[in-house]
Amino acid sequence: MKRLFLIATLVGAAPALADEGMWTYNNFPSAKVKEKYGFDPSQEWLDKVRLSSARMAGGCSASFVSPNGLVMTNHHCARGCIEQLSGAKKDYIANGFYAKTAAEETQCPAMELNQLVQITDVTATLNKATQGLTGKAYSDTLKAKMSELEQSCSAGDAKLRCDVVTLYQGGQYNLYKYRRFQDVRLVMAPEHAIAFFGGDPDNFEFPRYDLDVTFLRVYEDGKPATTDHYFKWSDKSVKEGDLTFISGHPGRTSRKLTIAELEYQRDVAMPKQLFMMSELRGMVTEFQKRGPEQKRISSNLLFGVENGLKAVKGRLEALQDKTFFAQKVAAEQELRKKVEANPEMKKKYGAAWDEVAKAQAQFVNVRKDLAYMEGGSGLSSSLFSIAKTLVRASEELPKENGQRLREFNQAGLPALQANLFSQAPIYPELEILRLSFGLTKMREELGSNHPFVKKVLGKESPDKLAARLVKGSKLCVLKDVKGSKVCDVSVRKSLFDGGKAAIAASKDPMIQMALLVDGDARAIRKNVEENIDAVIKKNSELVAQAKFDVYGTNQYPDATFTLRLSYGSVKGYMEDGKQVAPITQMAGTFEHATGEDPFALPPSWLKAEKHLDGATSMNMVTTNDIIGGNSGSPVINKDAEIVGLVFDGNIQSLGGEYGFDETSNRAVSVHSDAIIESLKKIYGATRVLEELRPGSTQVPPVKANPAG
Repeated sequence: MKRLFLIATLVGAAPALADEGMWTYNNFPSAKVKEKYGFDPSQEWLDKVRLSSARMAGGCSASFVSPNGLVMTNHHCARGCIEQLSGAKKDYIANGFYAKTAAEETQCPAMELNQLVQITDVTATLNKATQGLTGKAYSDTLKAKMSELEQSCSAGDAKLRCDVVTLYQGGQYNLYKYRRFQDVRLVMAPEHAIAFFGGDPDNFEFPRYDLDVTFLRVYEDGKPATTDHYFKWSDKSVKEGDLTFISGHPGRTSRKLTIAELEYQRDVAMPKQLFMMSELRGMVTEFQKRGPEQKRISSNLLFGVENGLKAVKGRLEALQDKTFFAQKVAAEQELRKKVEANPEMKKKYGAAWDEVAKAQAQFVNVRKDLAYMEGGSGLSSSLFSIAKTLVRASEELPKENGQRLREFNQAGLPALQANLFSQAPIYPELEILRLSFGLTKMREELGSNHPFVKKVLGKESPDKLAARLVKGSKLCVLKDVKGSKVCDVSVRKSLFDGGKAAIAASKDPMIQMALLVDGDARAIRKNVEENIDAVIKKNSELVAQAKFDVYGTNQYPDATFTLRLSYGSVKGYMEDGKQVAPITQMAGTFEHATGEDPFALPPSWLKAEKHLDGATSMNMVTTNDIIGGNSGSPVINKDAEIVGLVFDGNIQSLGGEYGFDETSNRAVSVHSDAIIESLKKIYGATRVLEELRPGSTQVPPVKANPAG
């Protein structure tokens, strides 16, 4: 896949071209939008859109679509909740879910939504605190000052979350203040067969025919939350050429990284990821053949692995494109020449690139130790992750806030505790499989003579150790509640409340394993943070400041899973010499179906086919600049009304981690017309319809709704 990008867009040598950019809300180029599309987004408009947008803590985006806390996102973003609420006798992944009454709206075991209510620039404060510092002193001071700002911002209010966000690789820091919703309930979800119609073969492709949508509701104090800011539904169908905006939380881009960092990704990190995920996919696929229940409980894991495998492959192909990478190299060289030509800038910034390269070379030597000792690649277990959190909480929480590990800062404790005490089921058979796989890979990668491997395995095989740890742990005792499996988390709570003494006295094998390895894990993390990460962060700040000095500040930062706004239009593209139309129709869904998985439509769709308007727009592509994390983002028009729902990008967009090509990069969305048509004529979801478009349920809908 050839991707040719202008050098200017790679380093910020000029304002972003075409419809490029995942822009922060405090630096949105309204003038550019007006120049190209004739619409000038005002500050009032931007504030409304920001407050109507939401972030899902699990890595997706969402939006408020009614004044009563109704939230719209993707099915694949909520499938963790849907799977957790399911059981062998009521499989909501396969059969769908619809709460016919408010009482049937069911709380997701582990879900949090955030609404960005305020942005404050704290760059000067952090730069002043770290001025002249390097290494450990720089790292410790930066973390402590970030924690201080976050704690002061949230002021102990559990309904608030505050995060210091690093932008432009440290060239700028913003403090983001969120309203936090931790009671999130499932309202409506279609069947997996239509939400992921076409499966892995169609993933990252277009044309598409998916209804990848789910509706949730946020509650406060046991009642639906009042949401003053929300997106109304457009009465007009969006069509080719129309202006579109996407407000969401792109997870990560690497467009501003140095060549040394990109080479590491291309030559080391991504090839290893591909090998690991390929093996994991094969293992889970075989596991699913054991029976229908094994297939049900592992479907979410397999979905994530296959999605990630395809995404990493696309990103690797982009970096392996010689023409593209040569442009990245040329862009960096151009910037460095400008810095070298200015004595003042040379003194301040000249060594930054080489320092990053040295630190990156050091990281190659310790990356495996970090991954398997601290990163969870070896002890790849949900139960171990819980045990590790409990052990570290007993150590970290008694410390002063600024001295703790970042994940235990006061501002993040509500989310940490919500995850720790989640009743989401953990299935022993799948847990043993995952843990055995991780332990086996740990022994392969580190070597059987590695001290850490010997400490963990002792005389046991990976299979035997995994079985002993999982079967002996009481951190999740499954029990049946209304036909669904949930975890009894009483042991976790007693260990958390009991602190260090309770942890030390625990005989739980997972707790004992976490205690056994914690010293080694902390040591490798400390080494990397103080001697490698600190160097990269400090010198990346200098590179970013050099770009500001040379090219100005009219540019967007790399994505950081924080709220961004992109603009574009409904537009097709050329692929393999053929024009791809920008919108598919609902009739094409049935034409695309074969009756065999993953092209088998659910019974509800087959039953309702004759009642549907086949000309209804189904999916669409737009030129909006997005990346992973934008899943679930609303697509809106200039009136801030819903016209679609992002669920994917095309295969060309995978190179978007490193650059943007407006000729072929496309965001893929469910058209708003398809959502309304299916809610009305397939699912009979009158409660949802009435909230989205009041008065639209006066004509009785045709019902072929999924299990409630």
